Amino acid sequence: MAGGRVNVNVGVLGHIDSGKTALARALSTTASTAAFDRPPQSRARGVTLDLGFSSFSVPLPARLRPALPAPPPATGAGPEPRLQVTLVDCPGHASLIRTVIGGAQIIDLMMLVIDVTKGMQTQSAECLVIGQIACQKLVVVLNKIDLLAEGKRQAAIDKMTKKMQKTLENTKFRGAPIIPVAAKPGGPEAPETEAPQGISELIELLTLQISIPTRDSSGPFLMSVDHCFSIKGQGTVMTGTILSGSISLGDSVEIPALKVVKKVKSMQVFHTPVTTAMQGDRLGICVTQFDPKLLERGLVCAPESLHIIHAALISVEKIPYFRGPLQTKAKFHITVGHETVMGRLMFFSPAPDSFDHEPVLDAFDFSREYLFQEQYLCKDLAPAATDSGQTNEKAGQATDGHCPRQQWALVEFEKPVTCPQLCLVIGSRLDADIHANTCRLAFHGILLHGLEDKNYAESLLPRLRVYKLKHKHGLVDRVIDDYNVIGRSLFKKETNIQLFVGLKVDLSTGELGVIDSAFGQSGKFKIHIPGGLSPESKKMLLPTVKKRSRAGPGEVAEQKEGAEQREPAHHVTLSLSFKRYVFDTHKRMVQSP
Repeated sequence: MAGGRVNVNVGVLGHIDSGKTALARALSTTASTAAFDRPPQSRARGVTLDLGFSSFSVPLPARLRPALPAPPPATGAGPEPRLQVTLVDCPGHASLIRTVIGGAQIIDLMMLVIDVTKGMQTQSAECLVIGQIACQKLVVVLNKIDLLAEGKRQAAIDKMTKKMQKTLENTKFRGAPIIPVAAKPGGPEAPETEAPQGISELIELLTLQISIPTRDSSGPFLMSVDHCFSIKGQGTVMTGTILSGSISLGDSVEIPALKVVKKVKSMQVFHTPVTTAMQGDRLGICVTQFDPKLLERGLVCAPESLHIIHAALISVEKIPYFRGPLQTKAKFHITVGHETVMGRLMFFSPAPDSFDHEPVLDAFDFSREYLFQEQYLCKDLAPAATDSGQTNEKAGQATDGHCPRQQWALVEFEKPVTCPQLCLVIGSRLDADIHANTCRLAFHGILLHGLEDKNYAESLLPRLRVYKLKHKHGLVDRVIDDYNVIGRSLFKKETNIQLFVGLKVDLSTGELGVIDSAFGQSGKFKIHIPGGLSPESKKMLLPTVKKRSRAGPGEVAEQKEGAEQREPAHHVTLSLSFKRYVFDTHKRMVQSP
C-alpha cells in the first residue's frame, strides 16, 4: 500500500490480435513509460513485444476496507483509500510465451481476452494454463463484439459464452464470469471518437471480483524488474513489482546478477512520488551511475539477500495438457521469474511406502530417502507390474498405476540463475513448432532448495539420498553340503563378484543365503546358508542324471553321445535385491537389515 492506495495486479492475457492492448488503453487512466506498445519495435510491427503497465483506480469498496491495516495514530484518518488496479498487458505471440510466464507470476487476477469472432485459440489455451498455475481468479472478456452483425449480436455472444463455460468446466476457474466488450469499436484505425462498449461494466465486475491479497512488509526486499531506462539529469529508473518486503527512500538495493549495490534516490508509483512501498506495489526506483543496458529485466533485492544458484531441487507437477512423458535426463526451458534458461532434469519420488504422504511445499528434507525415476510418474504412464511382480525400470518404478502425491526433480541449469527460495518454476518446450496445436508448457513446481556452490556435485549431491532399486535373478547350480550351494546365472562372466560378497540372496525354497565367494571363472559363486537347507529343499536339489541326446543336423554336440549331465531335480531360483544410491561416490550396494 503506497500513498493511500491499495494495489492489485491484473494480467491481460490472450491470443495475438485479440485486442488486449486496446482493452488496457480503454480501462486505464495512467500509463507507464512502456504501456500501450510505446517501444518503437512494437509500433513498427503493430504487436505487443513486451510487458506493458498501466492503471486505473476506484474508491476502495467497503467490503475490502476491513482487510486494510489500521493507520498509525499520529497520522489521523488520512485520505480516502482507493483501489489501484495495475494492468499487466502481456504479449500474445507464441514466440513471446516466456515473457507471458514472467508477467503471470506477478498478477493477482487474470483477464483472459477472447476475440468473440474466433473463440479459443492456441495461445488463449496456453494463457489459460499459465493462469491456472499462477493465479486464483479469472475474468473472461469477449472482445470485438462490434464486429458481430447487430441483429445476431446477442445470439453470437450467448453462443460464445456457452462455449467458454464448457472450456472452463474442467479447470479451477469453473463458473468464472464472462463479459462482452468492444475495447476499440471499428478496429485500430477507427477514429478515437468511437466510444468503447462495456468498459464501465467491466470495471464494476473487476471491482467485485478483486480481493486484497495478503501483503507482508516484513522480510527482505525483493522486486521483479521488467523495464530499465535512463532519464537525463535524474539517473536510471528500474520499474517493477515488489515481490516481498518493503523499501524506503535512501535504502540500498542490490542487483544480484551483477553484484552491484546502489542507493535509492527517488521512488514513484505511476508518476506519483512516494517515500515507502511494500509487497504487491508497482514501483519505479531511481538510482544514479548505473547503465540501464546492463539490466533489461531481472531481480533487485536487499543487499546480500539473494544468491546465484547453479542447480535446484524442486517439487514437480506435470501439466496434464502436455503430450508425452517427462523423462529423466531430458532438457527443458526452465523459467524462474523473468529468467528462462535450459535445464536438465532428474526425477525422483518418495519411497514406495511413502507414496501417500502429505506433500510438503515449503522445504526439502535431506534426511529422507527417495526413489529414482526414469520419468515423472502419472496414471496414464505408470507401468504395470509384470508377472514376477517387478516393474519395468526404464518406464518408471510405480506399480499398479499408483502414483505418489508428490514428486521432485533435480534441475541442473546450463547457466546460473538468481531467484529466491519457494519461487514458482515453469518447465516448457519453447523450441516446439509454434504453429502446432499443442501445449508447450510441460510442468510447474516450487523451488525448494537452491544449490549455490558451483561444485555442488561433490559438495552437496552426496547428501541427496536418491536410490535405484536393483533386482537380479539366478539359479542354484548344485549343492555342496547342508549349508552351502553353488549359484549361477546371476552375474556375467566378467563381473567382479567380490563386490557382492556379503549380500543376502533369497532362495525360492524359502531359505536366506549370503554370497560367500566366486566359484571358478564362469560367473558362478558360492552361497552360504546360515540356517541350513531344509529336508524338502535338499530333496528338490538332489541331482538327477540325464543323458544328452544325439546332436541334430547343424548342431554341435557339447558332450559325447551318452555322456551324463547331473542337474537338480527341480529348478531353485535365487533373488538378489539391493539399493544403489545415485550420488554415492563409492557406488556401494545397500540392503535392508
